[in-house]
Amino acid sequence: MNQMLQDAPTDTPTDTLTAATSPPADMSAASPPDESPPAPSHPRFSKPQRIAFVQSAWHRDVVAECRVAFLDEIEARNIPRDRVDIFEVPGSFEIPLHAQLLAKTRRYTAIVAAGLVVDGGIYRHEFVADTVIKALMDVQLRTEVPVFSAVLTPQQFHETQAHFEFFRKHFATKGIEVATACAETLLSLERLRGQVAAGIV
Repeated sequence: MNQMLQDAPTDTPTDTLTAATSPPADMSAASPPDESPPAPSHPRFSKPQRIAFVQSAWHRDVVAECRVAFLDEIEARNIPRDRVDIFEVPGSFEIPLHAQLLAKTRRYTAIVAAGLVVDGGIYRHEFVADTVIKALMDVQLRTEVPVFSAVLTPQQFHETQAHFEFFRKHFATKGIEVATACAETLLSLERLRGQVAAGIV
């Protein structure tokens, strides 16, 4: 069953590093002011954007890292979080049909899919992943609504803490990458459609 989720803030544990020695007493006076680089400026959209984010429930805590990172990055790229609707499906195999129905509503300017396909033998999970990716491409071409995939297929995945931690970090990276691709593609399509409407191309 398709379920639209409310994205709630999560408590993320942080590591605390304690120095073995204290800095000299006069170091604070001599240290330069914080000169961190300014946040990058991203172009704004001419029209409001709305994105559907469809994620699988299989290994929800791992896949959620992609969603959290995606929301942070997409907001930095001038699409507010409240313009992203979150949907959850049982597994990655169920994502394409939901993506197609969402695209057909014409409510969304982009759809993002996130899931983790593991286990069942190398041929089975590679088959599932390939099927999902091809189906998402078909949805994009049929509806002209761009669809982005963060459906990952690790060659080896073990139910160990080390693997879970590795893939949580990997999904966070993928969340940033898919948000970047999504925003840049929407900007490109906005320009292209304007040129087509004006008869330039």
